[in-house]
Amino acid sequence: MGRSTNTNSLKSAIVVLGALAFGWLTIELAFKPFLEKARSAIDKSDPGHDPDDDVDEGDGPPKLPSDDDDSEKL
Repeated sequence: MGRSTNTNSLKSAIVVLGALAFGWLTIELAFKPFLEKARSAIDKSDPGHDPDDDVDEGDGPPKLPSDDDDSEKL
């Protein structure tokens, strides 16, 4: 009786591992385009870089629409 219990538990473990592998493969194939984009974005990311700190090398700060009408207000 002990031997059949070990055999059944081994078979169950193999079935569970096979099901997990099949599920993982299915998810990889179903979401392949999204996962490729996400992985490339992660590879390109730099956690030390903040895009809000980038300085625009233009000719000064950006002009607001209200800045163009200053001469009319005087």
